[in-house]
Amino acid sequence: MLVLRTSASLVFFFLAALPFQAVAQDSGGSAATEDPEALVRELYGLVTFPAETPPDWEKVRGMFLPQAVIILRTSRDSTTVFDVDGFVNDFVAFVENSPAKQAGFEEKILSMRSMVLGDIARVSVLYQANIPGTQRPPQKGVDVFLLNKRNGRWWIASIVNEIPTPSRPIPEELQGTP
Repeated sequence: MLVLRTSASLVFFFLAALPFQAVAQDSGGSAATEDPEALVRELYGLVTFPAETPPDWEKVRGMFLPQAVIILRTSRDSTTVFDVDGFVNDFVAFVENSPAKQAGFEEKILSMRSMVLGDIARVSVLYQANIPGTQRPPQKGVDVFLLNKRNGRWWIASIVNEIPTPSRPIPEELQGTP
């Protein structure tokens, strides 16, 4: 019985360590991975692209922990929860089914506030999204990022998104300049 418990404990320990080993293998990255705000800025830069030039989705994936959760406002009254691949697939579908494929897409940071404590960080962003050359006016949104420093670099652990409306105004902390 002791052998069975010890074996089960070792198997559980090994399985629990797998996601962290996957992260540990990719401890490289750009200079942006050394600062949580720089990592967030780089993500916005990667999803902003000119016409006919899609984002580098492998670079985007490499900014997230494998277990990351992304929650996006997908309609006026609902949100959708994605893993990293679901987030990328949703963005690809948006590009393919909108004028963004031919016109490009811009997501510009208007304001950013952050808090860092040891190996955790929260970065709140007010952004403006736009498909250049279309009649649709730019749309503002708020993203809240949680990040974790692991193996000497920052990783995005989660993003939660909201679209401001008159009943959901932009938070005071983001009403300033970047």
